[in-house]
Parts: sequence; C-alpha cells; structure tokens
Amino acid sequence: MENIEERLENGELHEHYSFVADKGQEPLRVDKYLMNFIENATRNKIQNAAKAGNILVNGQEVKPNYRVKAGDDVKVVLAYPPRDGTVIPEDLPLDIVYEDDDVIVVNKDQGMVVHPGHGNYSGTLVNALSFHFENLPDNSQNLDRPGLVHRIDKGTSGLLVVAKTEFAMAHLAKQFFNKTTEREYIALVWGDVEEEEGTIEGHIGRSAKNRMQMAVYPEGDVGKEAITHYKVIERLGYITMVSCRLETGRTHQIRAHFRYIGHTLFNDERYGGEKILKGTTFTNYRQFVNNCFQLLPRQALHARTLGFVHPRTNEFMRFEAAIPDDIQAVVEKWRVYSSNRAIEED
Repeated sequence: MENIEERLENGELHEHYSFVADKGQEPLRVDKYLMNFIENATRNKIQNAAKAGNILVNGQEVKPNYRVKAGDDVKVVLAYPPRDGTVIPEDLPLDIVYEDDDVIVVNKDQGMVVHPGHGNYSGTLVNALSFHFENLPDNSQNLDRPGLVHRIDKGTSGLLVVAKTEFAMAHLAKQFFNKTTEREYIALVWGDVEEEEGTIEGHIGRSAKNRMQMAVYPEGDVGKEAITHYKVIERLGYITMVSCRLETGRTHQIRAHFRYIGHTLFNDERYGGEKILKGTTFTNYRQFVNNCFQLLPRQALHARTLGFVHPRTNEFMRFEAAIPDDIQAVVEKWRVYSSNRAIEED
C-alpha cells in the first residue's frame, strides 16, 4: 500500500492546510488546534476529517483526540485539489422572474447546482450569475457564492432570490435569519398522508449512519431546530401532493422531515424514495411506477412560492413559479391511475 508521501506525489491526495506548532504550544487536541487556524471550520467537520484519515501529524494519520505538541507538523489532506475561490463566468441560460437594481429572483431548473463545490466547479447557478451580472456582492463566509443568501438542492427546482448589492445582501440575510421570509414548496410523497395538515418538528443534523443524509433528532440534543408546516393538496392513491411551508431552512429539511414521518419524497434517491414504497406487487404497477421515475428523474420537490421584504422599498414581494412539466406529468399519470383503481374497486 502506498504511503502518504507517495499518494501526495502522484496526485491521489492534495494538501489543503499545513501548520507547524510553535515552540510555546501547550498540548492541545488537534481538532481544537485546527479550529484556531482554519477559517469557518467547525469542530464537527474537523473531527470527521480526522476519522476519514485526512489529518496528518508528522506524516501520520491521527484521531481527533491527538494532542498537538510544540514542533508538530500538522497537515489537512483531501482527495481533491484546493480551490482559490475564483468563480469562472459561464454563459448559461437563466430563467429570471424579476430583476431590479437590488435583487434578482431566479427560477432554477432541476439538475443545476446552486454554487461551486467539490465535484461541481462549473455549470452552477453562480457561474451563470457571474456571467450575466457584474460585481455581485461576496458572501462574507464563502467567496465562491456571490449574491447568495439561501440555496436549494440540485434536484429541486424553483425560486431563489439573489442580492445585487452589499446592502441588499445584508438585508435579505437578516430576513432569512429571523425567519420572516415566505417559502412554500410543492412535494410528492409516498403514501396517503393521514392528516389534512400538520407540523413536523425535530432537530436536523448529519446522519451518523450515512454522512450523505440528514437525520431528524426529535429529542433536540443533536442538530438544529427545524419546523415544517404542511397541507395536503391532492391525494393520488399511493402518493400524496403536499404544500410545505418552511419556518426554518435546514439542509434537506423537507426531505428529512417527510422521511421521518414515513412519507419519503417520490423518487428521492438519497433517502430511498427511488424504490416502490407503497402499492401492490403486480408487474403492471411496478412498470407504471418505473415509467413515472423516468418522467421525473429526481426528487419530486419544487420551490413554488418565495416572499420577502424588498431591501430598499420595504415592500413585501411574493413570487410564484408554476409546477414544472416533469412533476405535472407524473401527477397526471397518478390521477389517471388512482381514478381507474377507484373504478375497479367499485
């Protein structure tokens, strides 16, 4: 097996940070040590990096509880090269719903990543915004996210607001922090949701079993507070269309919350919704669902409504993006299926 030096030399690993502990360094856990030097790093992220073998001291992998001593050579190495924060403008199509001197409201298509990140350094909404608009304000915590005050997932379609000035960015960011914005999503979920409307509460944090998923922690001892209000729009037999209004804006909030109550989003591969979770075992039914998956090759989630106070005029503005064709097509198929099923049962 290749050692660390060889993996760095052949480009399998890349050095992101390097520090040498000074002569006066008292013994200190490596996770706490790195928090003092790496901007915006959280202890949890550093601990996970150590567990994954990405933190080296004197060339050797260490655990989070390793105590850094004077003269120690501490490095953070990752499987991808470091980025300089530069966003390359790209001439990509944008569906601009509204624009003035302060804000832009965009209807993002499903499949487009919002901002650059590991594995997605081009083709993002930010690359497109940087081409169409000059001098968007920098996000103080992430220089590769100019103008952004919130985001939606790659497979989710719908509305985002983007700031065009520093003043607008600060004003909008405060609204999102204070939970005064209006955000409504349309989702198709597996199963017949029992209540006509309700509220899902439960802290959301990274899953201990699958780091690619978020999990709900009802006791509130892990993660951050998350509140989703929902209302049934239409019952379609083995799936339900719901309207979700977010009181908080956690990562994967709707996806994690509905999985938690037993109604995983339709075709949400990350959370198991790409399997047939409700229905019959008949071959024709399986084929019908697979046809729906092909029509809608992503989680059935759309950010339909976005409302906020305009940073300059103080007017409350509300925008709505029609349900996209792929979700609408699947809804139509389920309407036909559920109506035929009802006739057969009669």
